[in-house]
Amino acid sequence: MKQRLYIDTSVFGGYFDKEFSEFTRPLFTRLQNGEFKLLFSSITQDELNPAPEKVKELVNNLKVENTEFIETTDEAVELATQYITEKVVGQTSIADCLHIALATINRADYLISWNFKHIVNVQRIRGYNSINIKNVYKELEIRSPRDFMNYEDNN
Repeated sequence: MKQRLYIDTSVFGGYFDKEFSEFTRPLFTRLQNGEFKLLFSSITQDELNPAPEKVKELVNNLKVENTEFIETTDEAVELATQYITEKVVGQTSIADCLHIALATINRADYLISWNFKHIVNVQRIRGYNSINIKNVYKELEIRSPRDFMNYEDNN
């Protein structure tokens, strides 16, 4: 069974960013090759609406058969609100919390982000996962695209 990856908005932008493209582009190649199932949320879609055309084109080129679209639910909003209520992050981070909640509820194997302040951050990950466990969800693996490099041994 393919691993299910939830990718937040920062990863789409990272494809074209000089600092992040070295690790983001190989991830998208692996997605295009069908190595993973991509969870694409309504939150990500809304955040990408004002994005440059090249980012929108990247999204449009994703293979439908490798993508699962997920809607925001009341359950996700409640879980995201709990992250804020329990002070994992501040109120201005509701969209980040929705990404975490949607990935959690939809049983993503990994959430991938370049957002080191609010998402890919050891303290925050512990906070998100303590709330997930308290609510009888599994822990969510949160990583950056760098962790998905394919280092093949050529020896």
